[in-house]
Amino acid sequence: MTFTQLEYIVAVDMYRHFADAAQHCFVTQPTLSMQIHKLEEELGVKIFDRSKQPVLPTEAGIEIIEQSRRILSERNALTEMIDSRKGIVNGELKVGIIPTLAPYLLPLFVTSFTKKYPQVRLVVNELTTSNIVTRLKEGKIDAGILVTPLQEQGIKEDVLFYEELMAYVSKNNEAYKKSYVLAKDIDPDKLWLLEEGHCFRSQIINLCELRRSGKTAHFEYEAGSLETLRRMVDLNDGITILPELASLDMMGQQLKMIRHFKHPAPVREVSIVTHRDFVKRKLVEVLKQTILLSIPDKLRKNKKQQVVPVLDHLHA
Repeated sequence: MTFTQLEYIVAVDMYRHFADAAQHCFVTQPTLSMQIHKLEEELGVKIFDRSKQPVLPTEAGIEIIEQSRRILSERNALTEMIDSRKGIVNGELKVGIIPTLAPYLLPLFVTSFTKKYPQVRLVVNELTTSNIVTRLKEGKIDAGILVTPLQEQGIKEDVLFYEELMAYVSKNNEAYKKSYVLAKDIDPDKLWLLEEGHCFRSQIINLCELRRSGKTAHFEYEAGSLETLRRMVDLNDGITILPELASLDMMGQQLKMIRHFKHPAPVREVSIVTHRDFVKRKLVEVLKQTILLSIPDKLRKNKKQQVVPVLDHLHA
């Protein structure tokens, strides 16, 4: 029995397809299949039912794969511990980040991280909250950067900062005349929202306690990005809600369109999340510290006050 064979069966379980698993392991399918067959012969049991499509583990196979994951996890933990003692920070770190954070947060820390840790390969994918949770549980990514609390079993949350939510208001909107806004000041029929699939949409619906009037609008639009929402307010009547990081690059007229909520301002909680069995603790920790050093002082000082909950995050 070898670590390589254990890696192969874990990959087949993950992809439920021999060819995809082989591609993931950078070997040919015959090589992968032969090694798994050798392991099955050594153990005297079938690990996979090859007659099923997709390929499924047998009853004995489920237990063997689960134990293999633990063995590989302990091996990786041992390697990381030794590297840490030597002062070495290296390896690959796969991170998922939600789309309403990615364009604003990534530019703040990626360059400094890659310069400080040249031996680390940082792989980042934009993913929805539900996809991040799924991939963490499947071991396809090491960490996620998203909005919490999730209250998801098996997922560990480590808060990075609290980000103020603010209104972005056109000149023609009633809220533009106010110094500070309340949720009740927002006309739900003039509020531009992100499309279904974004947790930020559910937070705004919750924050504003949205109840549309039922009037049929001449034009309805739900955007795929915060930048699109901002442009819709710039060029049309209306209002949208933006997180604090989205305002950092604003200048002139755009800054005049920002309206803060009355104190205590609503915030969203941004965290780095990992699965309970995650291994790359040192890499995740240095990523966390780099992010905290890279964000503006105000974000670090924001308090946990009126945190807007994430509704139905696994469908958001």
